[in-house]
Amino acid sequence: MTATHLGMPAFPEAARKAVQDPVLRANLRHATHTIRDKRARAVAELADWERLRAAGKAVKDHTLRHLDHYLLQLEAAVTAAGGTVHWAVDAEEANRIVTDLVRATGEREVVKVKSMATQEIGLNEALEAAGIAAYETDLAELIVQLGHDRPSHILVPAIHRNRAEIRDIFRTEMGRWGRPAPETLGDDPRELAEAARLHLREKFLRAKVAVSGANFMVAETGTLVVLESEGNGRMCLTLPETLISVVGIEKVVPTFRDLEIFLQTLPRSSTAERMNPYTTMWSGTTEGDGPTAFHLVLLDNGRTDTLADETGRQALRCIRCSACLNVCPVYERAGGHAYGSVYPGPIGAVLSPQLRGTTSEIDASLPYASTLCGACYEVCPVAIDIPEILLHLRERIAQGGPATREGVRVRLRPAHGHTAERAAMRAARLLLDRPGALRAGERLLARARRLAPRRLPGAGRAWTDTRELPAVPAASFRDWWSRERGTGR
Repeated sequence: MTATHLGMPAFPEAARKAVQDPVLRANLRHATHTIRDKRARAVAELADWERLRAAGKAVKDHTLRHLDHYLLQLEAAVTAAGGTVHWAVDAEEANRIVTDLVRATGEREVVKVKSMATQEIGLNEALEAAGIAAYETDLAELIVQLGHDRPSHILVPAIHRNRAEIRDIFRTEMGRWGRPAPETLGDDPRELAEAARLHLREKFLRAKVAVSGANFMVAETGTLVVLESEGNGRMCLTLPETLISVVGIEKVVPTFRDLEIFLQTLPRSSTAERMNPYTTMWSGTTEGDGPTAFHLVLLDNGRTDTLADETGRQALRCIRCSACLNVCPVYERAGGHAYGSVYPGPIGAVLSPQLRGTTSEIDASLPYASTLCGACYEVCPVAIDIPEILLHLRERIAQGGPATREGVRVRLRPAHGHTAERAAMRAARLLLDRPGALRAGERLLARARRLAPRRLPGAGRAWTDTRELPAVPAASFRDWWSRERGTGR
């Protein structure tokens, strides 16, 4: 994965600054509560939601097990429909392919419809280095780009901004990128949307090259699918002469009929809509209709390494709905920037360390950016057990163990800073393997409850800085059970 956001401090340090920003906290709280409440109502309308969820999980798991077959089938179908398929093993190769394709057209600017894969590989920066301007056309992405900022949410990248901040960004920056904002621009959402619409319309009508991602790719027909709510995607996907789509290899589904599941679950889980306002599908090229050249760049960038992990691979089911972010108490308080990745929140805490590895400080800390409350699993439309993956990655970081890196099976060494954790786990294992010692320890702890500290010393100090230790009960559960039920077993 690209190192665009690497070099950041570990999550606890980055989050500490974020939680001290009252404006950010208010913006996040208002937005996440609003989205998740609407989502809950939209999902409750479907009596078969859990069956749809199970079906989506089954389709994704089946596809991942046979990914090699479906990717080759997709390549054949796209090629037969007039498209060209390129394979990119990593970010560097993907950026080189896209840059060369744009240069071959003779153009020096492209319009983009929101694509997390291109953010993942740092495509905008690569194109800029080659003298090519890339213009984001999704409203939230436009706000982020004009503000020289980074996305902080999967669905609403500018969730950390309020209307007044957006107005100031438009007034100051729009003129440097194209049509300026009106001098009298206020912070009414309709005014802001109209200013963005006029600014972007010039780019849509002028651009000869577009870059997109895709929500899904259908192996059976070679069809790509983009879901969006503003119409900018439709403009990018139909008006330019050349279309380049950069898509992660996990986005493939076997048949066109499989879309029936995801076209119900994705809108309700993301924007809380019964169906997406704009659902665009295309298969290759058609004379006289849409772009005359279509290129599909299939991106690996750590995905096959993730696929090799039996527990971690379920993260590749993700359909980028962002439901897990909107219910996560950690994300709500820390925001997306603290995760140091284009993928923030619970899904980012399990996906980024697998795609990028855990050698950096930020990636080694991400699996710990969770309370393990399980809310993310409950709302996931493809039933990704994020808490299970978090625990799996925590064990890998603290204990080391086997992993796959760049297609090679390696054994990771334990990360620095987890000596006390490893010692505590070994002590717990020894104690739990000896019922007699465990029973004696419980009774001793109960009798010494008055001596229990309010805060833990040493390595436990950070934990009790933000939590109160629970009171030690007067008797252990074992003794209570024996007394109440009259048995010594």
